[in-house]
Amino acid sequence: MPPTLSIVVPAFNEEESLPRLADEIRSALETTGLDWEVIFVDDGSRDGSTAVLRRLAGEDPRVRPFRLPENRGQSAALAVGFRQARGAVVVTLDADLQNDPADIPRVVEALDDGCDLVSGVRAKRRDTWLRRVSSRVANRVRDRVTHDSITDVGCSLKAYRARLLDDLPVFDGLHRFLPALVQMKGARVREIPVNHRPRRWGRSKYGLHNRLWRGIRDLFGVRWLQDRWVDGVTVVEIVPDTGSPDVGPDRAPERPPSDSGGA
Repeated sequence: MPPTLSIVVPAFNEEESLPRLADEIRSALETTGLDWEVIFVDDGSRDGSTAVLRRLAGEDPRVRPFRLPENRGQSAALAVGFRQARGAVVVTLDADLQNDPADIPRVVEALDDGCDLVSGVRAKRRDTWLRRVSSRVANRVRDRVTHDSITDVGCSLKAYRARLLDDLPVFDGLHRFLPALVQMKGARVREIPVNHRPRRWGRSKYGLHNRLWRGIRDLFGVRWLQDRWVDGVTVVEIVPDTGSPDVGPDRAPERPPSDSGGA
């Protein structure tokens, strides 16, 4: 039986945080009654992350690690995780422990309120003032162009109905526009406040130098895609005209009764 919930975690050089993250995920979910799996995608780490993930998988079969042979970025790692996820609900979060796994049950439960995407909003962000200001400006500009209505797209803690993640266009920078892309497929969105914690190990993989110009280019690319998007339409099969009066253009021919094997 596939699990109800898949948790997708991209990781790049996070060997110090991974064991604690796995423990916190287990603690957060053990009393929920949910069947779950956690998919770690090692994005070409150059530290001991691969060995740590191999050990964690040996200790708990619900841990499913995958590895990219070279560093391809968060978007590529997420795309791999989405393809491997088996649950009807997919939760994403970062591996650096700034997202709090204790919030996972809350974002999953919020999906039952008639929505398809629950996006976390980081309360009392534990980042530098420069990161907070640049994030605020980026969120406003992105919303102005894409109209995705997401307050804090940089918060990785989100819950999706898995069907909305199928057949998404995959590109470098995808992770910043996932809400806009699933809204193009009709997703109903809700935001809830979530905890945000200081970084204990490692350093951020993103800064102004690798976000600004690439983000602007991606922004207008996504806007172009929204303008050209061909939405799903209802298709009705045309019934062949056999000349029989019992078969009309909107009525399928009746099937003969099946042979059940009885006399």
